[in-house]
Amino acid sequence: MEFLKVTVLGIIQGITEWLPISSTGHLILADEFIKLSGSEEFKYLFNVIVQLGSIMAVLVLYWSTLNPFKRDRKERVRCLTLWAKVLVASIPAGIAGILLDDLIDEKLSTWPVIAAALFAYGVLYIIIEKKMHIKTRISDTDSVTYMDAFKLGMFQMLALIPGTSRSGSTILGGMLLGFERTVAAKFSFFMAIPVMAGASLLRLLKSGFSLTGNEWMLLLVGTAVSFLVSLLVIKKLVDFVRSHDFSGFGVYRIVLSVLITVYFLAF
Repeated sequence: MEFLKVTVLGIIQGITEWLPISSTGHLILADEFIKLSGSEEFKYLFNVIVQLGSIMAVLVLYWSTLNPFKRDRKERVRCLTLWAKVLVASIPAGIAGILLDDLIDEKLSTWPVIAAALFAYGVLYIIIEKKMHIKTRISDTDSVTYMDAFKLGMFQMLALIPGTSRSGSTILGGMLLGFERTVAAKFSFFMAIPVMAGASLLRLLKSGFSLTGNEWMLLLVGTAVSFLVSLLVIKKLVDFVRSHDFSGFGVYRIVLSVLITVYFLAF
């Protein structure tokens, strides 16, 4: 039964990590209905480590772009420059994550915060998509400056609040900065790698790697499922953003926020 539970949670992670609807928020809420056995520490660790599967999917799908060991010198320099920009973009969330990790765990990982973030950003998605018309100035990742990357990193920092959505914040943030939609999506995927890897390492260090053999197996299964599902979702999302806006996701977030509020107030 526990392996079935982590399979379902891996599917949720693989889908919601890349859609602008908050993977962390969905995993925390899913715990209300899918009760994993084990300590609270293991449950939280699972919600963080399972994200590694999503990271691996990005590396596999975009390895030709992200491979820093290319033989051609020009392509190698181009790739290393991209990685440098990604690391710059990771600075705000990295610093804030380390400083605020305990606060986020203890005070912000609650249903009222998640519901409020889902609702507020849902409204913002609709307003940005329907009311704002911003000129596109960045049509490929090579055109992203270090300052653009850092500004995008500030949007990523907002996603530390559960219910916000890292991908949603960075993709829409990129569009506000003048990124073309697909470029904003791809750069958002790349930005996830150091931030999510760092968050997983931080959580493992805090737990002291003190897991049982069965818990390690549960983590492995959940991560593998997240990887496979992410492969499909990333491809579909890139195709989707070429011809659709995010207002539909905004409506979804608002409806989900209302349902969460009603559920927790009633039960």
